[in-house]
Amino acid sequence: MEKNVGKLDRIMRLLFGILLIYIAYIIFNNILILSMVLGILGAIAIIESFIGYCGLYKLFKINTNRM
Repeated sequence: MEKNVGKLDRIMRLLFGILLIYIAYIIFNNILILSMVLGILGAIAIIESFIGYCGLYKLFKINTNRM
C-alpha cells in the first residue's frame, strides 16, 4: 500500500475526524443512526490520517504525498 496522503491532508483528516466524532457524540447523541454514521466516518478519517492511504484517492489517481 503506497502512501498517497500528504502531511497537510493527514492533519486536516485527523482534525475533521475528531470533529465528526465530537458532533456525533455531543450533538446527535439521541439520533442513533446519524451518530453512528458520523462516528464511523470520523473513525475512517482518523485511520486514514495515521496510515497515510486513502482508497478513494487511489481510485481517482490522486496523490497529495510529495515524496
